[in-house]
Amino acid sequence: MRGIALVLVPTELTLLACLLTGAPLPPDVLLGVEAVAVTMFVVEGAGLAVLYRRGGRAAVREVVPEPVRRIVGHELRVLGSLALWVARRRHGVRAGDLAFGHARDQAAMMYGIVFVSVVETVGLSVLLRNWPAVHAVVLVVDVYGVVLLLGMQAASVTRPHVLSADALRVRKGAHRDLWIPLDRIAAVSGERRFTHEAADGVLDLPVAAQTSLTLELTEPVTAVGLLGGKQQVTTVRLHADEPEKLRAALNQALRAKAGPEVEQAPELTRARTVPSPPLDQPA
Repeated sequence: MRGIALVLVPTELTLLACLLTGAPLPPDVLLGVEAVAVTMFVVEGAGLAVLYRRGGRAAVREVVPEPVRRIVGHELRVLGSLALWVARRRHGVRAGDLAFGHARDQAAMMYGIVFVSVVETVGLSVLLRNWPAVHAVVLVVDVYGVVLLLGMQAASVTRPHVLSADALRVRKGAHRDLWIPLDRIAAVSGERRFTHEAADGVLDLPVAAQTSLTLELTEPVTAVGLLGGKQQVTTVRLHADEPEKLRAALNQALRAKAGPEVEQAPELTRARTVPSPPLDQPA
């Protein structure tokens, strides 16, 4: 099946180029290529279903490359977020947990991009109305793109940061999800940044190009990227719609986690709740 895919994908691209240039193609050729493509997807889907039924996720991991699994998983989470959004539900927020949103500041930009994409979809639909095959392909791609954009915003809304009794779950939409145990957080400070340079041990999770809180860790945690890349981080910069509330709740959780140790070692409390500059002060 992989050999067929290596031949089929370039063939599909060649046929699409011919259609875009107006070159005449025999109907039998188009029908045959599309039939092979549909058959390949059906056979591969059935094969993966059999593998999953017999060996579970471990068997599927041996066949499907990790980047492919992660991209497909990301799109499924994005599409699933639309259902959560409509149902007004949030993902990963249990009873007793505190949720802190991080989607508000990017909403205007995301809805603007969605509007432009809808205009583009309508415009291309009119321009390509005389080429039915190309029109159908481009329409499907454009509509799916609009759905993904809405899903990305829905993922940011329905997947907030979550503070529990033992950990802080830091998220960015559907493609970043980092668990930080409370006993590894040394300090939390309000620090609004609009520029972020890559650095070893630092994870930046900006929303609308800004972060508003900085976490300093006593031990590194492993951050996994969208395609599976791993990074050991000791500093995490994130954004929240209400950073002051998140910082206060996190400091309170750290004091509660410390428990009786606070009375014996008051300097620990001071280290965990380092005062920070106002959020409106640029870094």
